[in-house]
Amino acid sequence: MESIFEKSKFKAHIRVFFIPFLFSIIMLLVFLLENGMEWNFSKAGIYPRKAEWLWTIFTNIFVHANWSHLFNNLLSFLLLSSCLFYFYRPVNLKIFILLWLFSGILLWVIGRESRHVGASGLIYAIASFLLFSGLIRRHIPLIAISLVVTLIYGNMVWHIFPWTVYDPVSWEGHLSGLFTGLLAAILFRNDGPQKPVKVWEEEEEKDLEEDDYWNKETVPQQVESKES
Repeated sequence: MESIFEKSKFKAHIRVFFIPFLFSIIMLLVFLLENGMEWNFSKAGIYPRKAEWLWTIFTNIFVHANWSHLFNNLLSFLLLSSCLFYFYRPVNLKIFILLWLFSGILLWVIGRESRHVGASGLIYAIASFLLFSGLIRRHIPLIAISLVVTLIYGNMVWHIFPWTVYDPVSWEGHLSGLFTGLLAAILFRNDGPQKPVKVWEEEEEKDLEEDDYWNKETVPQQVESKES
């Protein structure tokens, strides 16, 4: 029985981490294919406010400029998305899809006229969701995740603003992700893991009522029967 239980638990964990690992592998393979074949996938990046490029909201997260860009995004995406899928069952997939698509759509609306590539917008969205959702739900394990995100990725907030006129970093994508994460935390505040309800107070009241019953009714009746 224990082996069956362990196998089912192992399969459950595999399902939880399947999408984070799958997306990470796709990012890596796309980069290797692009560089190995000397192709240019930059057209798969988001080009704002052009209807013919709206489809790129599905593809921009898989395209990266260089090894450093890919490596930084892979580590952050794998860590944060794994936390999302593990701690926010069973609504993790809905949240992930909303963060992915809405952050891309918002970037398509507010971004400057240039190609925006990389998964940093989605990473900001996931980090923002984990941060705000834990605080909104006031559930200790989720608050702990919020604190970890703050400690590790707290400096990310400085990258949602433009620092130069021709800033090569897509600060618009970061800002879109931050806002999307906050919005998702509010929309899904009543779905998924919640702060446990304290039922011990109700049980304590019932115990007190039972004690009053025995003290006021049963005991006097037994005394009267003995006197008679």
